[in-house]
Amino acid sequence: MTVHSNITRTDTLRATTAAVAHSTVARITGGCYLAFILMSVLADRLGHIGLGSPQEVYQSVVTNPSSFRLALVVGLISAFLFLVTAWGLYVLLLPVNAHLALLFLLLNAVGVAIQCASMFPLLSALLMGDAGSHMQAYSAAQLEGLGYLSINVYKTGFVTAQLFFGTWLFPLGYLVYKSDYLPRFLGVLLLLDGIAVLIWFVQALVLPDHPAIHTPGIVVSLVAEVGLTLWLLVRGVKVVDSAAPCLTDPSPAS
Repeated sequence: MTVHSNITRTDTLRATTAAVAHSTVARITGGCYLAFILMSVLADRLGHIGLGSPQEVYQSVVTNPSSFRLALVVGLISAFLFLVTAWGLYVLLLPVNAHLALLFLLLNAVGVAIQCASMFPLLSALLMGDAGSHMQAYSAAQLEGLGYLSINVYKTGFVTAQLFFGTWLFPLGYLVYKSDYLPRFLGVLLLLDGIAVLIWFVQALVLPDHPAIHTPGIVVSLVAEVGLTLWLLVRGVKVVDSAAPCLTDPSPAS
């Protein structure tokens, strides 16, 4: 009887420890998500990197190249934070379904890689005004044309990344909805967010002159992603009853 009691007590302690660790991971993930959002806003403020128009980006390059360089650094750091956030969500949702958790992590990683690669043309646009880049043979009009070309290549790459940033939200939203430790309404919002981002992706490539099409989706994305961020950061995840199975079991759901 004593041995059985000791085993039960040990199992309870392990389960409780795992649940508390799970909640800690959730809060760290929420902190990374919040840092990603803030860094993205800062990159936009410093150099219109992200949602800025080609004209706004070009003016940032020409009028304040130092600030634009800083915006590039901030933008790359924000991409790294987004990948770390995806990893944290992967750890949290792995017990729900390992295959879908791996799928959304890979989709996010591909999107981050494309977004980072799309920033390289911005370096080209920045260097065109640098005396050390030996661009003196080109006229001012030619340099401006090349600058806009580089910026438009960046914008196309940035929009392409949204295909992966939209589709990663579907397995993520489904797993949040199916989990026992995150609210289901966040899962529904993330699924709607995925649809909104894909609408933006199609609109930007097919109907670039009609940005109003994706405007309602911005509200959905804001509510879904900020909602998930704040929930993870403030509430963490619901610590299950200590007698429940350990949350860190990585086996996929059948």
